Amino acid sequence: MGRTHRPLRHRRLVRTGRSGDYRHGPLDQHVDYYVRLEQGRATQPSEQVLDALARVLGLDETERGHLYRLSRQRRRCPKAPSGRVRPELLRVLALVADAPAMIMNHRLDVLAENRLAGLLYGRSTPGLNIARHIFLEETERGLYVDWEKCTLDVVGHLRLAAGKYPEDPRLASLIGELAMGSERFRRLWARADVRARTHGRKTYRHPLVGLLELHQENFALTDESGMELLVLSAAPGSPAEDGLRLLASLDAEGDDAHPTVNAQVRE
Repeated sequence: MGRTHRPLRHRRLVRTGRSGDYRHGPLDQHVDYYVRLEQGRATQPSEQVLDALARVLGLDETERGHLYRLSRQRRRCPKAPSGRVRPELLRVLALVADAPAMIMNHRLDVLAENRLAGLLYGRSTPGLNIARHIFLEETERGLYVDWEKCTLDVVGHLRLAAGKYPEDPRLASLIGELAMGSERFRRLWARADVRARTHGRKTYRHPLVGLLELHQENFALTDESGMELLVLSAAPGSPAEDGLRLLASLDAEGDDAHPTVNAQVRE
């Protein structure tokens, strides 16, 4: 679902005990400052300090963006975006006919789907939260063949979202629910990993058509909506392409090109 980033403190130092203490090392003070920034306990750093910190810690582009958002939290906390999907965006979604496609927000709530997405999940997905679905409803032998990788992507995405929208109460509630209900989520969240979900292979285990090896592409909107269009395509001539055709044919009588929209997901 996205690029892989090794957790910051796993790259640079070893954490000891539940108290959050760290073994001393040459980069100890830099990592500690990063952690204090993330917790909102650091003073407001200058651009020069942030640049130097990013260089010392070897942060990539995604991690740098997360660092700069953390530093701006006290100056301006962006309001959590509205959950309204523009009609123009729904028209774009309706054009995707041969691949499962969904529109999601920063909390991974599904806001709208095309017909194939509902058939892939075996349910109407608008109203479904993908993070909750993966951690609390699915298992390693369920719909997601690469379940462990999916969990990494979800946690990395939610950590980025928490850095961008630190005052979103629904996001905070979701993170708390996942932490209470999933030991794996608690372990991954403690690693402070961040990742941008952009593209990658995604394999599903469908009960009717078998394995579907698809390519996931995430199209993030450039406005302030926090939404993205997710499309799962099959390579031409592949078994997955045949599987999607078979999946579509199983519900031929219910053929409806109009996207399904969730009217309940709102701020």
